[in-house]
Amino acid sequence: MERSRKCNLPTEKVFPIQIGSELFRLSGASIASDAPSYFSKFFEDQLLQTQDAANIRTLYIDRDPTTFREIARHLQGYHVRPQDGAQFVKLFADAQFYTLPRLMSQLFESECFIQIGDRHFQIPRDIFSSPGDTPNFFTLGFAAFFASPSEVFPGLDRQGLLRPPAIIPPSVPNRSADVFDELLHLLRGYPLHIRNEDHRAALLRDCRYFHLRGLEQKLIPYQITTNPFSQRSEIVIRLEDVRPSGIQSAQDVASGTVPAEGMVTYKRPFVDEDAADLVVEIGDESSVIHRESMRADFIGLTKKRIASLVQTVGKKMNLPDSHPPLGQIPIKIRVDRETDLTVDGDQDPQHLTMGSNIETGVQGAPPAKRLRSDSKADGPWVVRTGQWRLQVQVGPAGMHEVILVAVKLDVYTSAQVRNRSRTFL
Repeated sequence: MERSRKCNLPTEKVFPIQIGSELFRLSGASIASDAPSYFSKFFEDQLLQTQDAANIRTLYIDRDPTTFREIARHLQGYHVRPQDGAQFVKLFADAQFYTLPRLMSQLFESECFIQIGDRHFQIPRDIFSSPGDTPNFFTLGFAAFFASPSEVFPGLDRQGLLRPPAIIPPSVPNRSADVFDELLHLLRGYPLHIRNEDHRAALLRDCRYFHLRGLEQKLIPYQITTNPFSQRSEIVIRLEDVRPSGIQSAQDVASGTVPAEGMVTYKRPFVDEDAADLVVEIGDESSVIHRESMRADFIGLTKKRIASLVQTVGKKMNLPDSHPPLGQIPIKIRVDRETDLTVDGDQDPQHLTMGSNIETGVQGAPPAKRLRSDSKADGPWVVRTGQWRLQVQVGPAGMHEVILVAVKLDVYTSAQVRNRSRTFL
């Protein structure tokens, strides 16, 4: 609701205001143009205390007269627009201190001036309106500039106060101005060509720094397609980019029960409306397959991420308290006829055959791929990069478990093959 601008000062009367070393004379009409204010209340009190208008005291404030010239122009009916961050914070502080409601509203509706790196930016206040992009680094770190006019300087007693609190111009010197300029381009709704993975990593790094979670989800590498064989949507996403809030339970939506078998689905937070079958990509040679037991071990952060992912699936399924928790490592896997398998660089390995004696834990599932007994490699496989579906099934003990179904694997069978892929520095 717009504040009342009623002012009882005579419009033709000139009132003296001393700002620093410079004397300003403003008419009652100018002061009334943005009232009630510090000025209107001061001179109204003077008129109540004296019957002689000629004896009105000069209002003295020890502030910068250059800034007040802009405020005087505003009171005289001109549009005032800050030119940079330094001028913005001066006008911002003085407008709050003098309680000029119209100027405060104008500044809150205008851009916010912030220096990123070595460059000054004008950030529109509505640019963070997309889901997930607020609260963020700016609305939290520079709350005074993104609050409302009534929330700035709360409890400040302006009576007799010669100066408003000092405000430092907003600045983020340790981030790249070029990268931030591209983030603003994206936030305005324009597409941006991702030149390479280093470029994407720089954008994502600053997205996370500024807490732009919605924009981050649009920038992470992903692929959403419709599988023509299953007639279901699938989303391929890297394991490190999976967020717990995007995991959907494997419950049957109609009955609300946990089925004996079902695919774990996922939708990117703040971005996707519908969930799709989740296919996680795990790289960095952090997965090891034990072929005889058809289980997998994971190395480093991947181990923690897989355990957290499977535990999240268990929580989303709302399993009874009597059910043991999911997410125990090693985890069961399945490699079947649909798996695209590359072994030691061979995309059509002839030394593989299909064996039906591998326990899959799923009735009627396609038999798993298995090396012949005379294979040249008897040790575990190291997965250079793999894509896996997450599937919920009921194990032999009647308990629900999550298995990884191989979609696409690129594996090494020996350290020699891995060393062959090395390059000299």
